[in-house]
Amino acid sequence: MSDGLLNALQWYGAIAGAIAAFVVSLDVGRKPTGWAFVLFVTGSVAYVLWGFLNDEGKAVAWQNVVLFAINLNGVYRYLIRKKPVSA
Repeated sequence: MSDGLLNALQWYGAIAGAIAAFVVSLDVGRKPTGWAFVLFVTGSVAYVLWGFLNDEGKAVAWQNVVLFAINLNGVYRYLIRKKPVSA
């Protein structure tokens, strides 16, 4: 696999995760938080690809398989589900 592609996947995952975490931390509403989870999902996909294509990245890949599922739940809760959870 090309080192350039692996490098791009790794950096995209890191940058996407940092931006998404920042947006979630701002607590600016359901829709921006939902879109931050979409960004988390794409970052997880990048890390899964990077990890399974890189001999030294299997642990990161498996961690992001789990995070992918958690982030999909966030997308569902904040962008798809109509009724907000009552506190």
